[in-house]
Amino acid sequence: MDLNGSQMLIEALRKENVKVVFGYPGGAIMNVYDEVYKQNYFKHILTRHEQAAVHAADGYARASGNVGVAFVTSGPGFTNAVTGLATAYMDSTPMVVISGQVPISMIGTDAFQEIDAVGISRPCVKHNYLVKDVSELPRILKEAFYIARTGRPGPVHIDIPKDVTAQMGKFEYPDEIKMQTYKPTYKGNPRQIKKAIEAIALSKRPVLYIGGGAINSNAANEVREFAKITGIPAVETLMARGVLEHDNPLLLGMLGMHGCYSANMAMSEADLMIAFGPRFDDRVTGKLSEFAKHAKIIHIDIDPSSIGKIVDVEYPIVGDLKNVIEAMLPLAKEQIDESKYKPWRDLLNRYSEIHPLRYQDSDEVLKPQWVIERTGKLLGDKALITTDVGQHQMWSAQFYPFSHPRQFITSGGLGTMGFGLPAAMGVKKACPEKISINFTGDGSILMNIQELMTAVESKIPVVNIILNNQFLGMVRQWQTFFYDKRYSSTDLTMQPDFVKLVESFGGVGYRVHTKAEFDEALKSAIESNTIAMIDVHIDRLENVLPMVPSGGTLYNMMLEYKE
Repeated sequence: MDLNGSQMLIEALRKENVKVVFGYPGGAIMNVYDEVYKQNYFKHILTRHEQAAVHAADGYARASGNVGVAFVTSGPGFTNAVTGLATAYMDSTPMVVISGQVPISMIGTDAFQEIDAVGISRPCVKHNYLVKDVSELPRILKEAFYIARTGRPGPVHIDIPKDVTAQMGKFEYPDEIKMQTYKPTYKGNPRQIKKAIEAIALSKRPVLYIGGGAINSNAANEVREFAKITGIPAVETLMARGVLEHDNPLLLGMLGMHGCYSANMAMSEADLMIAFGPRFDDRVTGKLSEFAKHAKIIHIDIDPSSIGKIVDVEYPIVGDLKNVIEAMLPLAKEQIDESKYKPWRDLLNRYSEIHPLRYQDSDEVLKPQWVIERTGKLLGDKALITTDVGQHQMWSAQFYPFSHPRQFITSGGLGTMGFGLPAAMGVKKACPEKISINFTGDGSILMNIQELMTAVESKIPVVNIILNNQFLGMVRQWQTFFYDKRYSSTDLTMQPDFVKLVESFGGVGYRVHTKAEFDEALKSAIESNTIAMIDVHIDRLENVLPMVPSGGTLYNMMLEYKE
């Protein structure tokens, strides 16, 4: 059938079963928005900033496992969206972002609201396109969704000139895509899998190093089964929280810069590391020459470029993690005796007993760790947790009792302040039956504060818990530890009245100083079924511990801070 470019886009989204699109209109994408007005296939959520539209699509994708979609216009509309693209790219989130562009005849003339969008996006997307003819559009749209969701997921950007959105052409949407230059490997090499199992059977101190790939491949059940039958202790990265249940006896906790003592020591003393889809981020490895220096490494990843990129690997296995572990399980049952690792487990459990995650609770001032623990005790797996970036993010990763994958949604690789609120809106649209909680800081929340209006208008209830210490907390912590308390540009005592602020948008607000007030506020905020902000005044100088100083070694952690 003959359709114009805008109609083709809408029809493609219907065929891809897209339920929600986040976006912000403008001149170059007006033809598309005219078709959005006419259709009833999907819900369009008007955000109040393009960055927020992409973050919301990101949150939707991470919570649902489906491809998130966002629309933005050309020029500043697109440049506003770049932070969202880079955030998704670093954390391997499947998204398709459509930007409008000036007409083809005007490209390169410095026309009004023109920018080289494909040039700008190239370093921070999995793939991108500039559509030069409407006849290419159906194929490009099909490829974009295919590339975004397959292999190592990631964002794909499509830049469509305004005249192309008006051109007529034949709409023939491909049933499937075959690309000569893009063929992800899903099945692991059987010989490599056999060698890996043999290495595990010979090891005495193995550790499972679980990364975000375990969530992207929907491999949590397989990881849990592998851990159970082998009895191998496990650590999780920030992006893998929830793969193992918080009370799983084999889970040592999160590792890395703010990881648990036992988790970091496990990596430091292991003789074999089984890496399930991590990327060996510098916040995990610390000083590379000292990282797991006694361990041989098995690395399973669907992205071959990730294997051996940071550390040398003795047993590389390219493939989808879920498929590879499924192939490993029967061999593991035959060859691995879980009782063999009991002394190793006992040692690590002893480390957990000696140096558990801890904080000094108080009835005089609220501790942020208590707030997160209390939220977890009251809500548990009924809530999905989003965060911004900073101290509250690390406390959330440390102290919330995660019980399933896709329960913790945070900006890991890029560390994007302003991610939390719009991402939490996307999470709520993806999982309306869950309670959407955004742990944030008094610095982060202001970066996309305008999205309170989006939440009110589109009736998206999100509970924002502001851990308010009147500082840019994580930067302040570094200034305390390493800069002789020179608090340069980190004091945020000058701040708005967050209760009046959210009320001015049409939401509800609460100011909290005590434990009883927090319990009451959380219950009321959830029952209000609208956007809510709980302004929790916490200990101003509380630090995130343990801490591995930048460039330090995992086995040399700061366990406490003394003046």
